[in-house]
Amino acid sequence: MKLQTALLDELMVEPGTSAGLDGRSTESTTIEWKGSNEATFKKVAKKDLESFVDELSEAQRRLWANDTHALLIVLQAMDAAGKDGTIRHVMSGVNPQGCKVEAFRQPSREELAHDFLWRAAKVLPERGMIGIFNRSYYEEVLVARVHPELLGRGKPDPGSTVSDRVWPDRYEDINDFERHLHRNGTRIVKIFLHVSKDEQKRRFLKRLDDPDKNWKFSSSDLVERRHWDGYRTAYEETLTATSTSWAPWYVVPADHKSALRALVGGIAVHAIDQLDLPPPQIGPDAQEALAQAKAELLAE
Repeated sequence: MKLQTALLDELMVEPGTSAGLDGRSTESTTIEWKGSNEATFKKVAKKDLESFVDELSEAQRRLWANDTHALLIVLQAMDAAGKDGTIRHVMSGVNPQGCKVEAFRQPSREELAHDFLWRAAKVLPERGMIGIFNRSYYEEVLVARVHPELLGRGKPDPGSTVSDRVWPDRYEDINDFERHLHRNGTRIVKIFLHVSKDEQKRRFLKRLDDPDKNWKFSSSDLVERRHWDGYRTAYEETLTATSTSWAPWYVVPADHKSALRALVGGIAVHAIDQLDLPPPQIGPDAQEALAQAKAELLAE
């Protein structure tokens, strides 16, 4: 099963155009892919996810066997948009040896002593692997944009001001970094989980009301929610400036988790399919060795 090309085009931020987040739904796509019966939407989405999980498992085996490319999936979102659950469900059929998830939290002292891309560069997936960034270097043009005081974490300078060139320069650095990775065999797919403010509130309250989910809530979540408009602006500008032909952004509606997970699974499968990896081939010498091994086993 594959996502329709028209649906992929709708989800993608066309390079050189505005991300247009205000005009994008957090609930559904304009192209109907779950059928017209609302009562069965969730069931259809779950069935599609199962298909994509199976296809991703097979695609990952081809990726591993060819050992010529890597896939990097970058997930960005507001809190409670469903990043962790999406990773868990979409990658449930992938061999753990061929997949690695990196969660980017508050940078360490060592990381602050380097440029803002360093901590991401040192954990990139190797060829044959799928790497998933649960948040990423994009935090440095999102969180740092909303909280510019964080720009001085490496060398605090209370008297400094933020240059008008900081954000355009960082966008350029990111685009160049991703182009370099693409040229060297790493395919990058960036996905923004587009959740509404009302749905985030509902999920926060659910975490607070359920003792088994209290651990998921942090007081900092509420602090960041107060900056919703600032983050919305930062995401709009970032996605617009950094969606490129070699590393496109996809904006996926995230208010309904079952649909979100199916769409992310479909995008991941599409990314590997685009590599057009052939089935692994073995040469004459290897074939002869296999024949000898078979003969030896049969002779026992």
